[in-house]
Amino acid sequence: MSWHSLTSPLLLALACGALDAAPASTCQRSSPPHTVALVELFTSEGCSSCPPADRWLSTLAARYGPEQVVPLSLHVDYWDYIGWQDRFAQAQFSERQRQLGQRSASPVVYTPEVFVGMRELRGWHDAASFEQRLRQINRQPARADIRLAMKGGEAGALAVDAQFRAPAGEDGRNSLQGVLVLYEDRLESSVRRGENRGATLRHDHVVRYWSPPFPLRADGTLQTLRRTLELDAEWNTTKLGLAAFVHDSRTGEVLQAISLPVCVATVR
Repeated sequence: MSWHSLTSPLLLALACGALDAAPASTCQRSSPPHTVALVELFTSEGCSSCPPADRWLSTLAARYGPEQVVPLSLHVDYWDYIGWQDRFAQAQFSERQRQLGQRSASPVVYTPEVFVGMRELRGWHDAASFEQRLRQINRQPARADIRLAMKGGEAGALAVDAQFRAPAGEDGRNSLQGVLVLYEDRLESSVRRGENRGATLRHDHVVRYWSPPFPLRADGTLQTLRRTLELDAEWNTTKLGLAAFVHDSRTGEVLQAISLPVCVATVR
């Protein structure tokens, strides 16, 4: 599924003020008063060292819960040349990894690579190292508020409201941005070529859609992103989830993150 074919039917409106009254069929979640850690794993089905990292990421949601961590798996495309084309890979994820790498001590991109709060964590496989970073982030008061709400829309579509508030006092910065993500769990691939030939790989939190970042005002104004997401026929709608986060594009700080499983019917 290409980026253009996914984003072209999306409807977008960015507004100020309160959300409309949510219908009874809507499900929603608000971010907690502390900061939730955004965990990004850059991985590929063509990489022989990636399956252990994929399995590790799959355990995070159950081990820590949505008020501690938002795990995301971003499949890169630069391994496709060795004989196996990763069907989940998107070029924009390779580019995001390069952008994040420019902020790290070693800007060389590799897989698997983990960023927590948009900072590289080479010791992700060490439980003590990961939990230390997680505690550091969770101890911080949230510097932005997010609420996600969704309802079943037209056939094969999901209507989403994402509400953001970046509190006044963030130095009047205009570098704050919001991002909306759609991910899928319980995915499986039987790899026939490349470094993982013969293996059956299982993935969770695989990013299917990543919105272009949109600017937020750092003055306490409530802003709402409304989108109708068309769902690809191959996606399992019962395994989809939404996530959103606010970050400072200048410093790389993540002010808040949130996730919510899709919990309304999306009839095909």
